[in-house]
Amino acid sequence: MWSSLNEWLWQERFWLPPNNSWAVLEDRDGLVYAHPQDMLMALPLALALVAVRFTFERFIGLPLSRWLGVRNQTRRPVKPNATLEKHFLMEGQRPTEPQMSLLATQCGLTLRQTQRWFRRRRNQDRPCLTKKFCEASWRFAFYLCSFIGGISVLYHESWLWTPVMCWDSYPQQPLKPALYHWYLLELSFYVSLLITLPFDTKRKDFKEQVAHHFVAITLIVFSYSTNLLRIGSLVLLLHDSSDYLLEACKLFNYTHWRRVCDALFIIFSLVFFYTRLVLFPTQILYTTYYESIANSGPFFGYYFFNALLMTLQLLHVFWSCLILRMIYSFVKKGQMEKDVRSDVEESDSSDGEAAQEYPQLKNRAAHRPGAAPTDGPRSRAARRMANGHTPAT
Repeated sequence: MWSSLNEWLWQERFWLPPNNSWAVLEDRDGLVYAHPQDMLMALPLALALVAVRFTFERFIGLPLSRWLGVRNQTRRPVKPNATLEKHFLMEGQRPTEPQMSLLATQCGLTLRQTQRWFRRRRNQDRPCLTKKFCEASWRFAFYLCSFIGGISVLYHESWLWTPVMCWDSYPQQPLKPALYHWYLLELSFYVSLLITLPFDTKRKDFKEQVAHHFVAITLIVFSYSTNLLRIGSLVLLLHDSSDYLLEACKLFNYTHWRRVCDALFIIFSLVFFYTRLVLFPTQILYTTYYESIANSGPFFGYYFFNALLMTLQLLHVFWSCLILRMIYSFVKKGQMEKDVRSDVEESDSSDGEAAQEYPQLKNRAAHRPGAAPTDGPRSRAARRMANGHTPAT
């Protein structure tokens, strides 16, 4: 059954242009071609990259963060409270106003104390600044090395400067060792990102990041298996050209080097918009949609490959909107602010914010027997006593 399924899946009419067969991609006369099984090496290499990453973060990223003065914000510990903890884990991290009032009553706390508990508990789950710095330093190092490696591999190739050459004699294009190793390294890196995804800093575009990783892995494997290495290498190089700038911008943002961060952000934005919104659609998508079938008719692999590229382009537009939001804030306030994908660490004393988030209860609820007080004692001494001696269960 497995052999029948495998034979059906790899039918030539699915993956190769008309009038071509897998036989033309067999190694012969000293020429080596890409074979799907070659990509299996990416699995052990991805595990090796995970080990290299943790070693890099521990012995390079962490000491570098301390040397550059990256300091974690002091977080006050959360007093154990089984009722609030159960609601935090099971019901949600941001209770509604009625839920907050009910929880305060059940625990014998004031409304403000309950709000403060949830703020501290949310901060407890947020990654510290040094963790973000270490993650960004690893990605910066890899993207930079990958971009330099890609330039060295493709610089003397004709298809880098003239994309239509990607289809010259396709699919009978021999595999070059340098291109194979670079391709394998890129695939291994994206697989390693999926492996470490549960442990990495989660941002607001988490789902889009997961989608991007899956599309990237599928593109790399598919393009290698069907010998679309030339156009695939252009896609990889185009993405690497701006990724390392983004990570560098994050690093200087974490170290509070504002001017360097602002300058890098401007450079990154220009490179991102030019490569993802200009070069990608006008060079990559154009040549895959039109020039790739100039000498042959369309086939399933043609539609599948272009569908993946279009998915990437939609993600480019999504991230461009986020960057535009950051540019608007940059122009309005004169400096680069936080990444809009990141959660803000809440101040422990943000009672004004809490008051806006949870306005005072209605008079009927406030004066109900057993209802939690909403504003607490007015004098400073009385507030200290109330906060210090109110039981927390």
